[in-house]
Amino acid sequence: MTSPQTLPTALDLAAVTLAMQRPVLNDWRPAAERLPVLAAEHEGDLERASDLKMAEFRAEYFAFPGVGAGTYLDRWHPMSADLMAWLSIRFEERVRTRPFVDLSGTSRPWTPADLPALGRAALDVFGVFAPRYLRLLSGQPADAVAGLGHDRRFMAAPLSDLADIQTHIPPELNLRRTRDDRHLAQAEAAYAALDAQHPAHAGQAGILSAEDLAECVEAGLMYDVLVGEAWAGYAGVLPEQKLGLEVYSVQELLLAPEYRGRGYGPHLTTLLARKLMADAEPGRVLFGTIHADNAGAYRAAMRAGRLDVGGWVQLDLLA
Repeated sequence: MTSPQTLPTALDLAAVTLAMQRPVLNDWRPAAERLPVLAAEHEGDLERASDLKMAEFRAEYFAFPGVGAGTYLDRWHPMSADLMAWLSIRFEERVRTRPFVDLSGTSRPWTPADLPALGRAALDVFGVFAPRYLRLLSGQPADAVAGLGHDRRFMAAPLSDLADIQTHIPPELNLRRTRDDRHLAQAEAAYAALDAQHPAHAGQAGILSAEDLAECVEAGLMYDVLVGEAWAGYAGVLPEQKLGLEVYSVQELLLAPEYRGRGYGPHLTTLLARKLMADAEPGRVLFGTIHADNAGAYRAAMRAGRLDVGGWVQLDLLA
């Protein structure tokens, strides 16, 4: 697609990303229409390859001794005679001690045979940061390639499909548009309780910030979950572009611990889809990420009608 001396275009990267996606996405929006949207998503990769101002900010923020700003720039790196890879240094939750390398794009879809070379390249380019893993985009099931670790899955379905699911919703369960942040402390306590009960949960999901809540509220896209008149959680989204689709990206879908175990979970997606169909843009797709190891949330999403349409996997770099 490109020579080693030539950077790819955003459209080049998008074409490979498109080739790796699940065929079901073609039913939701034709591939030809998704391609330019995916290209727009890849523009950020190209910016990070040359934006020294951004690199200098990151160098100052993360402050690795002796590591200059140029080291933070993205790289278009040769893997083999027919494979180039776009590599980025990232940090989970912007935490300095949690670095990883992101495979943001390739010159062709990667295969299991490419993994050793990709791992070596990640360490050759960004080894100074001691990254823990290489994150790769995959359209395959989470366990399709042996030896790769789990990461977040892309759980999605058209709003119309989700809203049309015929199910008996408990009459006491409802959504009401959120007006302020009066229940944010309760939501934070709910996450803390889940983290205490399931220690792995803290690394799989986190409460949205006060700023994100305010953005959802301002957009009119955050709802209080009610059981009767009692606050029982949050359900909220923001409009974004993901996977080349126009989506409502889930910012929060939370039931407080005292309301768990009553079968309410899957109904939240149905209620949310129906609210968005009535209040917002009905042609969008509901999109959210759920960690593959967050079994409860994953099963609830599947029961609610969302599909696993791919996600990220991890290649361990510490072994």
